[in-house]
Amino acid sequence: MKIVLLTAVLLILASYATAVGLLALLQRRLLYIPETSRPDLTATGIMVARELTVRTESGLDLLAWHAAPDGGSQPVVLYLHGNGGHIGYRASRLAELSSYGWGVLLLEYRGFGGNPGTPTETGLYEDARAAYSTLRQLGIAARRIVLWGESLGSGVAVHLASEVEVGAVLLESPYTSITAVAQKRFPFVPVAWLLRDRFDLISRIGAVHAPVLMMTGGRDSVVPPAMGQAVFAAANQPKVFWLAPEAGHNDLARAGAFTTVRSFIAAHWLAAI
Repeated sequence: MKIVLLTAVLLILASYATAVGLLALLQRRLLYIPETSRPDLTATGIMVARELTVRTESGLDLLAWHAAPDGGSQPVVLYLHGNGGHIGYRASRLAELSSYGWGVLLLEYRGFGGNPGTPTETGLYEDARAAYSTLRQLGIAARRIVLWGESLGSGVAVHLASEVEVGAVLLESPYTSITAVAQKRFPFVPVAWLLRDRFDLISRIGAVHAPVLMMTGGRDSVVPPAMGQAVFAAANQPKVFWLAPEAGHNDLARAGAFTTVRSFIAAHWLAAI
């Protein structure tokens, strides 16, 4: 009986170790879900935008879509998208923002949308820095640049805003860290020991001194609303927290996010002061 019990315990432990090993090995495939085909800007019908190449410090040429602002008094949004799909999935957002007269740079990350390279935390940070540098080279003043970080991109936006000057930061479905999100999804796995790409947003938000808007869905099953509230509590003033009670993780735009963004920019955008 003892031998049978010991054998069962050993089998359970072996199965657990195998499962944990697979999660550790495949973690980046679980975190990043890129659409690798190149999006077609022409097919979107957005006539105000053009393709732009963003060159990273490590020599990667990345695709981006760029819509110029209407004059020198409008904000320019550097849009950093979430972990799924490619920038073609965000074409309607580019169209909406450009309809306000705002400029937009919709960046595609390495490994997404036909771009070379493989996505990693440090790689996405480098991609965002390159996009910011591209806007500065186009003559856009630092305080005219507004960072919009969507889901995974909220960590990228906060990291960039902690290093450079910007006019405002918009965080859509922000998390405290990817480590915390992963631990919630895999509660019996020692995530803190295994995770390579942590995107520790909450530890860097205090270094951001631009106005910050947090946008969270009350029914978000991917990132608990409490995480957005925790990030908000750790952020500097001026800051605004917007909760859409009936929204989930991916439908904040339908719940009124763009109206909220326009009001926030009108009240808090540094370049307008």
